[in-house]
Amino acid sequence: MSRRASFSLLSRAKLRPRTCSPRLFTTRPGASTLNLTAQQRSTFSSSSKAEVTHQNGARSWTLIVAAATALCIASFGAGALLFKPSSSSNHSTSRLGAPISYASHSEMLAAADEIAQLLGSDWVSFDSDVLEHHGYSEWSTSNSPVRAVAVVYPKSTADVSNIARVCTKWRVPMIPYGAGSSVEGNASQPHSGICINLSLMDKIVEFHPEDMDVVVQPGVNWVDLNARIAHAGLFAPLDPSPTATIGGMVSTNCSGTNAMRYGTMKDWVLSVTVVMPDGTVVKTRRRPRKTSAGYNLTSLFVGAEGTLGIVTEATLKLAPIPQDTRVAAVAFGSIREAAAAASKLIRSGIPLAALELMDDVQMKMLNEHGSEAVRKWNWAEKPTLFIRFSGTTEAVESDARRASEMVRQLTRGSSEFRFARSKQDETDLWAARKEALFTMLRIRPEGTEIWSTDVAVPLSRLAEIIDLSKKECGQLGIFASVIGHVGDGNFHVAMMYDPQDTNQKQAVAKCVQNMMRRAIDMGGTVSGEHAIGIGKKQCLVDELGQDTINLMRDLKRAVDPLGIMNPGKVFDLTT
Repeated sequence: MSRRASFSLLSRAKLRPRTCSPRLFTTRPGASTLNLTAQQRSTFSSSSKAEVTHQNGARSWTLIVAAATALCIASFGAGALLFKPSSSSNHSTSRLGAPISYASHSEMLAAADEIAQLLGSDWVSFDSDVLEHHGYSEWSTSNSPVRAVAVVYPKSTADVSNIARVCTKWRVPMIPYGAGSSVEGNASQPHSGICINLSLMDKIVEFHPEDMDVVVQPGVNWVDLNARIAHAGLFAPLDPSPTATIGGMVSTNCSGTNAMRYGTMKDWVLSVTVVMPDGTVVKTRRRPRKTSAGYNLTSLFVGAEGTLGIVTEATLKLAPIPQDTRVAAVAFGSIREAAAAASKLIRSGIPLAALELMDDVQMKMLNEHGSEAVRKWNWAEKPTLFIRFSGTTEAVESDARRASEMVRQLTRGSSEFRFARSKQDETDLWAARKEALFTMLRIRPEGTEIWSTDVAVPLSRLAEIIDLSKKECGQLGIFASVIGHVGDGNFHVAMMYDPQDTNQKQAVAKCVQNMMRRAIDMGGTVSGEHAIGIGKKQCLVDELGQDTINLMRDLKRAVDPLGIMNPGKVFDLTT
């Protein structure tokens, strides 16, 4: 296979389905800023690596001990605002004023050449289509205009360590890449560099069914994992995008519809093996469910978005597959009524497995454009709660009856549960919730973009903020809808707008900013699950304050003094 191996053969990754996410600053497919000229490729192919020298950026890793006092940063959140791309210069500045200088374009190519010698040329790609796919996401809220100079495909922790050592030597930014399904530009390349695609590291390393845990590489897809361990009656209970892989799930502290009952990724990660920026390999802890041995380094890396190191193995707790499940949907007269009912159901003590909300716009869209299995339900075009119950058969039936009676009392009989009567009905009913985002993007008018963002608030303020946000975005005269994981106080707003219409774009931006402000004023967070990436950095400052951001910067500089691990994400290393 040649160095310029085709995208389809080398990455094994098909283009991902589009999901509900905006594009705030984008470069269109085929418009890569780093399409290499013949002369550049010739220069790369020569022995330029022997002609170029660079100061070795290796450093002692002992600073991590001092830095680990700030482990609580792993579970912060923020919201989407307009991304202002970094300068095309390869220079940044730390909080302490020390300049950060990245390798030049030719030096990055020389580093990629050195990596090709270590991994083999088959596992390093310079193909412009491959670079574009890894640097641009059609469903992302934020895309940088710059692309990596190469994509590399390690197959082991040792490979990743070797890549990191070379990148440290040349001061080349490293950008970990999983499934590419993140929505905030988490894997974009604002400073160029080398993209590290972890999809070939897709092995289940160890499975301990009696201990209810599993050790996996970062390229393992969570759906595949659950299918492969189902025979043991166990599963990993996170359910983000079906394309998501474990490395990205760890790095963004993902969640999904099951978060109401099972929590988020941070609750299921026992240990991670991480390659640090200089190539050092660390394992944060061992397999027991509890430990008091040293700092909780695992939490340092869960949610760090690859800015501190690259996760190459993760030890995950597993949960028993519930004996039985049941799903239902119930429509309400208004979005506030639905949100209020959701809050009361949560506080009732009924152990719901999932509680999701879709507004009237979403339900109308499903009736008109959903799959055949979804359309057959002939949905009421009203705000609708989707509810899943799980547990023993007896408990599920009891919980469903209690929830149904509570809703009937709240609405004085005006709202009735529609229960799935068979397992196929369950699949089809719940598909309405799972298909919503894909359907919305499929019907998007040509030339429009989708701006999607999420917030999470304390349960007591949930109905209020959803009602206010729904009313404001509904007044814009464009497609605007509310959907979300209301079971844990998290919801999303999605709006289709014309990016060429300045007034319309500004109106959408103002609506989003107001939503962020409300969430903070209500004691909430400007993102429940999207992480920060490049799209939510200013919101993170608004939520946490500059002193907290400065602490994060200090931690970043302690473990990554050259600033080469996924630079430009979460916060900027600027004054």
